[in-house]
This record gives sequence, C-alpha cells and structure tokens, in this order.
Amino acid sequence: NLYDLAVQILKDRDIWTQILEMEVSVSKEELKELMQGVLDPASHLVPAIAEKLTSTDFDVLFISGVGEVFPYIRSHNVLNNLQSTAKEKPTVMFFPGAYTHSLESGASLDLFGRLHDDKYYRAFNIFHCQA
Repeated sequence: NLYDLAVQILKDRDIWTQILEMEVSVSKEELKELMQGVLDPASHLVPAIAEKLTSTDFDVLFISGVGEVFPYIRSHNVLNNLQSTAKEKPTVMFFPGAYTHSLESGASLDLFGRLHDDKYYRAFNIFHCQA
C-alpha cells in the first residue's frame, strides 16, 4: 500500500510530525512540492519497495493506495522507477481510474476518470483477461 509505505518512510526519516504540523500553515502547492521531494520514487519509495521485496517470497507484486497518495506520488513515476527493481515477477497496480490504450494516442492512466496522464506505459488492463 503506497499510502502506508509513504507514512512509514516519513516516520523513519523523523519528519512525519513536522509535516503534520506544517500542513495547516503552508499552501497546497508548497506541501505538494515538499512531499514529492521527500517521497521521490527513485530516491525513497522504490528503494523501500525493493527492501520489502528482498525480505518476502512472492509471485506477484500488488500495489494499492494509489489514490490516497495523489498528487504527492504519481503512479507513472512509481511504475517507471520500479521497472529495474521488480522485473522478475509481474506487478499489478490497483488504480482508481481507467487504463486506456489506442494505436493513435498510446497508453494512458486516467486517474479518478478525470486526470489524463499520457505517459508511456508498458502496462495493460487485466480486467478482461482470463486464465
């Protein structure tokens, strides 16, 4: 769960209480920039996920909590940075929105059905897959 992991990272870095205290006095944009820095996927989030992966035997990596960490953590950043870490086993991300793919526009994750993110994804929708 990305939310639980983010909170744990902030607590481990001894800044959780600081962030809670300053949240009421800074703008949303300032808080967003701060959180994006301290929870940077390449520097902090993916290494924390990698640590969990090495200590656990798993067949599939499930990622949840995407909506709870928006806009501080963006799903495309997690997926892009996770490619080198979790490449041996499949990853399933529970995403509060829609994954769309077309030949004309490529792949997109549309968060909450409202925010269109046209980043490149090597993902596909498993909703209609059958075993």
